[in-house]
Amino acid sequence: MADDTSDNAIPAHDPFAIFEAWFAEAKVSEPNDPNAMALATATPGAAPSVRMVLLKGHGPDGFVFYTNFESRKGGELAANPQVALLFHWKSLRRQVRIEGTIKEVTAAEADAYFDSRHPESRLGSAASDQSRPLPSREAYMERVEALRARYPDGSVPRPAHWSGYRVTPHAIEFWQDREYRLHERRRFTRFNSGEWTSSLLYP
Repeated sequence: MADDTSDNAIPAHDPFAIFEAWFAEAKVSEPNDPNAMALATATPGAAPSVRMVLLKGHGPDGFVFYTNFESRKGGELAANPQVALLFHWKSLRRQVRIEGTIKEVTAAEADAYFDSRHPESRLGSAASDQSRPLPSREAYMERVEALRARYPDGSVPRPAHWSGYRVTPHAIEFWQDREYRLHERRRFTRFNSGEWTSSLLYP
């Protein structure tokens, strides 16, 4: 990667190291859910859809989130593995955009994360037919209570249709707000060899 010649510009270093540093700052400064990210998917016919999900793991191997595979996004992900992620940390006036493809996490990873969740969250996930029509709020809560009666100790097993995906990025873009809209942007792209290159972009 080319050396950075500006003291203020986003450095042309390892993009995962930059993300780690920015994410650490966001965990201190963001009032709620610094791990919240917009997940954009598309159908095979290119109809887009976007929603907020939570980052549950990250590193050089990718960015992990969990979901119901029978939900709308689950269906779109099964049909089209190309996705985009967006972090917006308003307190830091920063954005990170990630583009890549998804791969299902292992059953062991999904089990470990599901077991780490609060018992109420496990009940809610297991009781939900996510994205499908719901006749009433009461109907959903009745399913939650039925599961609670079945698993009074909260040890709800992970549903077979609930797991996670790891997004392997081929592009990561960092954006830093500056006064008078003189923002800074740097885009990293990965070659098939796994090596990264980067360049500044006009804001």
